[in-house]
Amino acid sequence: MPKPYKIPKSVLVVIHTPELDVLLIRRADSAEMGGAYWQSVTGSKDTLDEPWVLTAQREVCEETGIDCAPGSPQGLLVDWHLENIYGIYPQWLHRYAPGVTHNTEHLFGLQVAAGCPVRLNPREHTACQWLPYRQAADACFSPSNAEAILQLPRLARLGSQQKDSA
Repeated sequence: MPKPYKIPKSVLVVIHTPELDVLLIRRADSAEMGGAYWQSVTGSKDTLDEPWVLTAQREVCEETGIDCAPGSPQGLLVDWHLENIYGIYPQWLHRYAPGVTHNTEHLFGLQVAAGCPVRLNPREHTACQWLPYRQAADACFSPSNAEAILQLPRLARLGSQQKDSA
């Protein structure tokens, strides 16, 4: 039975510490793509009506083992209320329905304590590293991911404000 096509609506979750060190994970398919594809947590909606926040929580847990559901002590997931629309990389177009060429990416931040344990899903990622945010941006293969990380000093304050008002 063929796999269903991916929905061209995804999340990007920048996981970071209060010191603005950023978690990057290396895609398992990096070698076959001819490079080291480092990125933040990403993933598509499972259904069109799946709320963005549930997609983000699911993908963070699947890819890193970090539980960021409401009430979790591991971190506060913050909707940055930003979206990117970009052309899907040619090597991944086959995952989408014929004629789909662009993806909408919704951005979140997740602040965790330094030393937060990470448990990778080996089918998706083979390594992880924590880097200062500028170095992390330089290491990302995706321009939209790099730009989100470069905005971290400003966007991380949103999480602090939401945490203080909770």
